[in-house]
Amino acid sequence: MSNKKIGEKIISLRESCNLSVEALAERSGLDVKQIKIIEANENIPSLAPLIKIARALGVRLGTFLDDYTELGPVVSRVGERSEAIRFAGKAEQKDGHLDFFSLAEQKAGRHMEPFLIDIEPTSEENKKLSSHEGEEFIYVLEGTLLIKHGNEEYRLQQGDSIYYDSIVNHLVLADNNQVAKILAVVYTPI
Repeated sequence: MSNKKIGEKIISLRESCNLSVEALAERSGLDVKQIKIIEANENIPSLAPLIKIARALGVRLGTFLDDYTELGPVVSRVGERSEAIRFAGKAEQKDGHLDFFSLAEQKAGRHMEPFLIDIEPTSEENKKLSSHEGEEFIYVLEGTLLIKHGNEEYRLQQGDSIYYDSIVNHLVLADNNQVAKILAVVYTPI
């Protein structure tokens, strides 16, 4: 799934709900300009605004990421993964530093979003903490992470994990100026 399809799906869902961009902005708490940019695929959204849009439309986050209707078990094989979806660390950013590889895009009706994520080193000064409803679990496969959660900072090494409420402002960064790889499971209530 390309980033382009995310904007197209949001437009389709918004129109099927007979919502204007302005009404979606009001429901989601986002700016009209931000929604127009996301729908036009002019920037790479972070997860936080996508989750707010999904909630405003009454759909799961996965609705933007999949085209499948598989109700039974779904197996994700290493050589058959789909292309990455690139997300930015904050909504206004035009270049991403997080490559998401969905591990369950074929599973319809899922409530969790499991991903393998490659995190490129990036300057901390341009990154803004974000929040959204739900919970996140992160397991470090390679590298080192710096996770900011509220007023706390956590450094995680390979083999470490963290589980947190994502309603608290948070930010996940590669540490030590090296790429990190993580397994992340994101849960967002509808």
